[in-house]
Amino acid sequence: MAKILFVMTGADHWTLADGTKHPTGFWAEEAVAPYQAFTEAGHEIVVATPGGVVPTVDRGSLAPEFNGGQEGADKVAAALASMDELQHPVRIEDVDLDAYTAVFYPGGHGPMEDLAVDAASGGLLVRTLKSGKPLGVVCHAPAALLAATDADGANAFAGYRLTGFTNIEETQAGFADKARWLLQDRLVEAGADFQEGEPWAPYVVVDRNLVTGQNPASSAPLAQELLKKLV
Repeated sequence: MAKILFVMTGADHWTLADGTKHPTGFWAEEAVAPYQAFTEAGHEIVVATPGGVVPTVDRGSLAPEFNGGQEGADKVAAALASMDELQHPVRIEDVDLDAYTAVFYPGGHGPMEDLAVDAASGGLLVRTLKSGKPLGVVCHAPAALLAATDADGANAFAGYRLTGFTNIEETQAGFADKARWLLQDRLVEAGADFQEGEPWAPYVVVDRNLVTGQNPASSAPLAQELLKKLV
């Protein structure tokens, strides 16, 4: 049995370009689908957040239209309620990477607010990348990669093939013209080799020990790729 660290946003809002605080947090499917895949395979999950705060779910991610209807929404809500680990997170600042076999970052707009500038998370990402341990990051969670800089100031993920929530998807979601910055643009500026699949369709990119997913629909396929690396 492996122990997998879920590093999650502690933010409950995303500050837009005009200063408005848009309510958000983590996206339910992006935590639930991998959690179920990992635990059903017999692995243990530990949640870490900035300061050890209990993570907030984006209420929008529980809506029927994002879960294939009311039945799907009910299943996701029930699954979240059963994830006791969410109520007892450890502090990212206290994480001992040696205790974990793999690291996974769920998305939601929350990481755009806190993990994008969180030095403790950035340091953990650099250590995970260099350790060779499987590292999964999905949707908006690649915002956390922006804080992962080496001693020389360069981004540790420069040159890596990866994906994340695209400019097209942010536009279609109605936030591209409201955001202070766009994830795809910042990852390209950081030197990443950004790969782009069809909007909203599952799309996963694997480069060495890094596994990234483009959007919520990529969460389950990403989890399966991570599981392959745990064998």
